[in-house]
Amino acid sequence: MKETDYRQAYEQEHLKCADLAARIADLEAKNEELEWKLGRIKNNPLWKAAKPVRNGMHWAIRQKDRIRNCGGPRGVIHKIGYKKREREAMKQFGTASFPAPEQAAVERGTVFPRMVKISILVPLWNNRREFQIEMLDSVMNQTYGNWELCLADGSDEAHSYIGEICREYAARADGRIVYRHLEKNGGIAGNTNACLEMATGEFIGLFDQDDILHPSVLYEYVKAINEQNADYLYCDETTFRSGNIDHMLTMHFKPDFAPDNLRANNYICHFSVFARTLLDGKELFRTRFDGSQDHDMILRLTDNAQKIVHVPRLMYYWRSHPGSTASNIEAKPYAIEAAKGAVAEHLRKHGYEHFKIESTRAFETIFRIRYQIIGTPKISVIIANKDHAEDLCRCVTSILEKSTYDNYEIIIVENNSSTKEIEEYYSRVLGFEYRQALEKCGKESEQTRDTDPVLRSGDGRISIAVYRGDFNYSAINNLGVKYASGEYVLLLNNDTEVITVNWMEELLMYAQREDVGAVGAKLYYGDKTIQHAGVVLGLGAHRTAGHSHYRQHRQNLGYMGRLCYAQDVSAVTGACLLVRKERYLSVGGLDKSFAVSLNDVDFCLKLREKGLLNVFTPFAELFHYESASRGLDDKGERAQRYNRESERFREKWKKVLEAGDPYYNLNFSLDRSDFSLKVQNS
Repeated sequence: MKETDYRQAYEQEHLKCADLAARIADLEAKNEELEWKLGRIKNNPLWKAAKPVRNGMHWAIRQKDRIRNCGGPRGVIHKIGYKKREREAMKQFGTASFPAPEQAAVERGTVFPRMVKISILVPLWNNRREFQIEMLDSVMNQTYGNWELCLADGSDEAHSYIGEICREYAARADGRIVYRHLEKNGGIAGNTNACLEMATGEFIGLFDQDDILHPSVLYEYVKAINEQNADYLYCDETTFRSGNIDHMLTMHFKPDFAPDNLRANNYICHFSVFARTLLDGKELFRTRFDGSQDHDMILRLTDNAQKIVHVPRLMYYWRSHPGSTASNIEAKPYAIEAAKGAVAEHLRKHGYEHFKIESTRAFETIFRIRYQIIGTPKISVIIANKDHAEDLCRCVTSILEKSTYDNYEIIIVENNSSTKEIEEYYSRVLGFEYRQALEKCGKESEQTRDTDPVLRSGDGRISIAVYRGDFNYSAINNLGVKYASGEYVLLLNNDTEVITVNWMEELLMYAQREDVGAVGAKLYYGDKTIQHAGVVLGLGAHRTAGHSHYRQHRQNLGYMGRLCYAQDVSAVTGACLLVRKERYLSVGGLDKSFAVSLNDVDFCLKLREKGLLNVFTPFAELFHYESASRGLDDKGERAQRYNRESERFREKWKKVLEAGDPYYNLNFSLDRSDFSLKVQNS
């Protein structure tokens, strides 16, 4: 470049900088003018007098948002009832759950084969005096005695009383409390790692400085270590108002280990205790994930664990006070990005690439994860049908017109239809006369002995397979799968209608994973209340299986935000279920002995037996005008048949049902689908 060119470039940049400086000066002048005008408005007597009105308007807007998130007035009524039951249940989970003196004596006297030493790590920094004492007391009062409390204190001189309190407790703890004042505060991550350097236990427990432990938590954990060979443990928890654990705000009753749930949000959180060997010589907390260092740690250690055990008891009390994460995530806004970073690193470790992690409407640290779809595998949509041309037409039309995924075929499995309307519809979608083609196939089948003919449209997109036997949902779908040319099969009821255009992609991104069996969608009734959001074992009057969040409004966030992220469940409904064809066949398809009901749950449990996860995603949405086509099972012969199939299901899966649904906490009632807690009789 010539010198003149350099000079011209320099002058151009100089002019740009001058122009930018002039713009900044202009904006600053306008900002000063706006601030002056705002000051005049705020100092105006009318503005001050109108403050109650403005506050009322803001309150009304907030209530409107809350009502919308609850699903309208009906949702608010449901929420009020739920909260009333929750308040009643809270009475049994605070100090009332602490062991009586007799039980405490039994726990203290228990000698386990493995009396493991648990080192509890508590990073300290400028803690309040009363919080510090209550935290220390909750450890001293543990009924299991082989513990070590490691305290690394980064407090400043103004909080020197922290050290005085710790040394006082250490003097009467028989050497079980180890205290160290740090030269420099290293934050949560640095201070916790300093605690780890002092620890000598076989197991490590993580405890926050302002929280409280249930007196029996270590006893229950050591019991699980001995009985189940657990190497990672966690329990249920609650937030409480500062000062009294019986003043609970939110109780969190968690599922057993669920990897998809954990990727979407740190549901494990407190109280994590794990075998020291899981660290594999690596640091406990990594400073680059400060604010979400526990989520990062849990993802790493559960990857290494051989036996993760959830103790389904509320045994951790998370104090809510100004500045705590329990009180407000905005107190630590960097935690959101740190959590995304931790999940991203975890996903890359498991071989996933080109994924997206987004905050959801439930909470900023509850994530929607979009996995990359590899290739464009063909999906065979199987639809069982008898008559009901209008329902079938609506279903098929919504697939053809709304779906953004285009490598699919539709196989309608016809079962003894008799109306003229359905024959006309079949002729229309095939592009030729259905009845004539069927009769021709009938003559050919006499020679080939093929009793279940299949007719294909000219472009091959839609086929009609004919099942001539009595109605049997399992056998009908199995026939459809027989003729499926796709790598994946999608069972779909004829009374459904597509809502989200990328519904197939949302299902496929999970079904493609090596660890996933069946994937189910979120289904609504015509009034936009929920028909399906995952299946819970043992739920309902028959104690077979039922749908969670049943009849809640579409806008409802669900229990702890569960309607806003993909999660692991025991089963999903066959009304919309995607699975690899190879996996469908590997478990024998749907069991024909379940002719009408529970065949989908049985199928999912067979997949679960193979160690596969079943996933529910709320991001594939359809209407399901349930029972519009075949009616209800609540009267006469249908009710009797349902009772017979329920009995068969309970017998076949007796041990599984007795163990309880791992994704539905045993503290929840099986009489309601809204995650209501069991309330003990007073």
